[in-house]
Amino acid sequence: MEQRKGGGSAEEARVKALFIYPVKSCAGISVSHAFIASRGFQWDRQWMLVNERGRFITQRTEPKIALVKVSLPPEVLHDSWGPLPKNACLCFDAPGMQQLKVPLVPSAPLKKIDQVTVWQWSGPGLLEGPDATRWFTEYLGKPARLIRLDNGNMNRATDPKYAAGFPTAFSDQFPFLMISQASLDALNERLPIPLPINRFRPNIFIEGCEPWAEDTWDTFTIGKYTFHGVKLSARCKITTTDQSTAEVGEEPLVTLRTFRAGKHLSSLHDMRNGAYFGQHLICDESLLPHNGTHPILRVGDAIHVEKIATVTEIMS
Repeated sequence: MEQRKGGGSAEEARVKALFIYPVKSCAGISVSHAFIASRGFQWDRQWMLVNERGRFITQRTEPKIALVKVSLPPEVLHDSWGPLPKNACLCFDAPGMQQLKVPLVPSAPLKKIDQVTVWQWSGPGLLEGPDATRWFTEYLGKPARLIRLDNGNMNRATDPKYAAGFPTAFSDQFPFLMISQASLDALNERLPIPLPINRFRPNIFIEGCEPWAEDTWDTFTIGKYTFHGVKLSARCKITTTDQSTAEVGEEPLVTLRTFRAGKHLSSLHDMRNGAYFGQHLICDESLLPHNGTHPILRVGDAIHVEKIATVTEIMS
């Protein structure tokens, strides 16, 4: 059965909240505005944890990563790509651990790791210092290293089947994820216990549209910048982890599979095994040179839908 909902009122839809996740799978940061970089929002998924073999570690196997809180100095979050403050640090806090500070500007060149892996992609990364290795190894109780994105040498692109020519950082698939308040409300009406939006880790949280409208937004603007919906987000077991306790349950996946499985949304064979919630996005302006003036999204920015399509049309 093909799903095609209305696009919602373009005059009513707005950005309700923006989130960045500096370290893959650690807690996110709510921001009032976010700069658009070539790989997504500035500072989003610029670091990740890896095991001894260089393979990424997430809440899928280590739920307690959810309890790792990450912070950046306000001047770093609020400014564009000017010089970083000399003593600026990425700070980590977790239960039972002393705060870890990782300098944004290393005092010495970081060691290059030739092969780190996110799903099918492998490429270079930069190893943060021994303090970070000790901290995460102690916290997780197993070897873990903190890897910084090697922006100058990393070549990781989105799946060309859905979005050719767009780079991404250490996200699972695409630079941006968008979810609406209306869709979250519609899901929560079916759940035994309502869930907060942090279970789903969007970058862009919107309001003022119909439930599931974002599924069908092929082309739209946020503020003055153009975005494209390219692929619904197939949800994984991270959504079943309580982000405040790290306890793992069964919801929302059990409920999502009853009405948001691929068979309910599209005839595409590739979607059959997923349970979908949220829309992956790309942004046209992320690829353009900015000459010192960088695109920026703000909470409250208006959304204007220019083209809607079926789920199958968007994902084909």
